[in-house]
Amino acid sequence: MPNSFGHLFRITTWGESHGPGIGVVIDGCPPLLPITAEEIQAELDRRRPGQSDITTPRKEADVVEILSGVYEGKTTGTPIGLFVRNTDQRSSAYNEMKAAFRPSHADFTYQTKFGVRDPNGGGRSSARETIGRVAAGAFARKILALAHGIETRAYVTRIHDISMPAVTSATAFPSLAEVEASAVRCPDPATAAAMIARIKDVRSHGDSVGGVIECRIRNVPVGLGEPVFDRLEADLAKAMLSLPATKGFEIGSGFEGTLQKGSEHNDLFETRDGRVRTITNRSGGVQGGISNGEEIVFRVGFKPTATILQPQQTVDLEGNATELMGKGRHDPCVVPRAVVIVEAMAALVLLDHAMRQSAQNRTFEFPTE
Repeated sequence: MPNSFGHLFRITTWGESHGPGIGVVIDGCPPLLPITAEEIQAELDRRRPGQSDITTPRKEADVVEILSGVYEGKTTGTPIGLFVRNTDQRSSAYNEMKAAFRPSHADFTYQTKFGVRDPNGGGRSSARETIGRVAAGAFARKILALAHGIETRAYVTRIHDISMPAVTSATAFPSLAEVEASAVRCPDPATAAAMIARIKDVRSHGDSVGGVIECRIRNVPVGLGEPVFDRLEADLAKAMLSLPATKGFEIGSGFEGTLQKGSEHNDLFETRDGRVRTITNRSGGVQGGISNGEEIVFRVGFKPTATILQPQQTVDLEGNATELMGKGRHDPCVVPRAVVIVEAMAALVLLDHAMRQSAQNRTFEFPTE
């Protein structure tokens, strides 16, 4: 069903924005993984609302409760249940949305598809659903780090038309401290300050902006990815485009690569430090749908927040023209809080493929002549 993600490491999220809470079930997690509620909470704290003056003022502690699958600080191999309660719902702000469709929201499509919808905070279509993804991602990230030394780092590279200088050196992998140093999660201080000023300016006019997140993953082993339909970049794209407000995905050179000739774009091979490497990394760490051992680099584009505090033309349930004014508490830019969600989804994809690689190509040993 569409509320589940992954093959061998599989998660299922549930819950609505203004319901009792948000939950996730993790199935397929290896046993004996040491993990604490504090480790999960650290990731959720990076996603939660109200963490800075450029995010929604909704106050949610997003405290995680481990319901099953962890005993005395270690996973048991059985399904893991995690739950975060909603405590600061204000459903009255959505009374007008019960009879009218918010522009660029899921109201119209949900109503038409199901014949019913939860209008409070967008219900299931709300970005609060991503709580479950981030909580599950904490498990995936720790497994990848312990088993392969894989490190994932996402950060904001653009807000509206303000972009940070390009990072070109493989040694310039931003640290978590550098990313978290600013509320906008851009590791370049000067650019971060300009981004924050832009977000505050558009918010003062009741408007919103979007932006771009870049994600880099290093120490990825060669061989992750399943040709033909489950190519690694295809599953990464699906994971990222399943996030609310996403509108674009590109890996490696992306669309800029279309401006080059093959002689300019090809990643030439060499032997370096005793193993096959590529001199450049325009492929973004994936060739033929399979990881090649180089750093995986991709970018995700997010649209401006759909709810703005300005009157907009729309129609009601009967198709009659009406005007709707955005209410409630919303981010003027969703991009900074999405950084940890991008990291979580990337970890979920990589762990699932690492487990599939091991199951198909490492489980059995056959005699060779």
